[in-house]
Amino acid sequence: MQNFKDFKFYKGIAYILVFTVFSFYISKIAFIENLGFSILIIAILLGIFLSNVLDRFNFIENKSSLSFCTKQLLRLAIVLYGFRLTVSDLQDIGMQGIIYSFIIVCTTFIFGYIIGVKFLKIDKQIAILISAGSSICGAAAVLATESVLKNKAYKTSLAISTVVLFGTLAMFIYPYFYNLGLLSLNEKKMALYIGGTLHEVAHVVGAANSLDNELISDNAVVVKMIRVMFLAPFLIFVALNFVPKNTQKTKLAIPWFAVLFIIVILFNSFNILEAKTIDLINEIDLFLLAMAMFALGYNTKIKEIISVGLKPLLLGFILFMLLIFVGYALVVLL
Repeated sequence: MQNFKDFKFYKGIAYILVFTVFSFYISKIAFIENLGFSILIIAILLGIFLSNVLDRFNFIENKSSLSFCTKQLLRLAIVLYGFRLTVSDLQDIGMQGIIYSFIIVCTTFIFGYIIGVKFLKIDKQIAILISAGSSICGAAAVLATESVLKNKAYKTSLAISTVVLFGTLAMFIYPYFYNLGLLSLNEKKMALYIGGTLHEVAHVVGAANSLDNELISDNAVVVKMIRVMFLAPFLIFVALNFVPKNTQKTKLAIPWFAVLFIIVILFNSFNILEAKTIDLINEIDLFLLAMAMFALGYNTKIKEIISVGLKPLLLGFILFMLLIFVGYALVVLL
């Protein structure tokens, strides 16, 4: 829980604001623009740099500031992202997006659990957490699954570190391969591929926006949110199959921000707000997303990732490769 009466919390938010503004100006440098690096990518890289290379300065002491940006603020930004979309955009994705998302979620989790527990002999809860984060929505899925499993905190941190590492790598790899023409996917299929296989919502937004293609970025987020909506039934599945029967009942975490995202899209479909108002909302939304990206980068500790051992990282890598290659094969077939 964030302590909103703590001065250090607001100091941390102020730092995040300043560095996000700095990221904005960096992204406008001609050389950076030519590389195709959006403000979102610059923000997460700056966060990683400050947290790991200049860590002695300890810019953000209060971790609640980072948690607020990567959770509440990111969810608000995703809800506001709905103003970029209408019902007709959802219709363009259609059953194809739902089927693709369902297959990705099921195959990634099942494969991850079997490989992790049966072959790598990883702790069952760690395997579930890493597989959940890889298959659905990154750190958010890990935290939601933790609320059901009631596992020890270090297992959650380990899973989040692993998922964030490979999700961040994918965020850079996908646009790079697409721009080189190696993927041979049209705009709709690229949106399916990004939204259906990248780990975090923030990673999807970062990768899609770096392509500077509105159709890809909009549809990719829609596909990702479809995956997020599978979180609620997934948690019920985990509670029924992986939690001891004598364990006290726990409240399932429903991703309400995904529901609100859809409501905003429905509202936006009626064209009630003027174009200027929508543009302003979109600008604010982009800045909020950049703040979340910076916080996500600042939360990524290279030392922690190295210290977790090889087997969890190996599982994360296997699922990372599964998402890349199986996800690509599926999107081509669809």
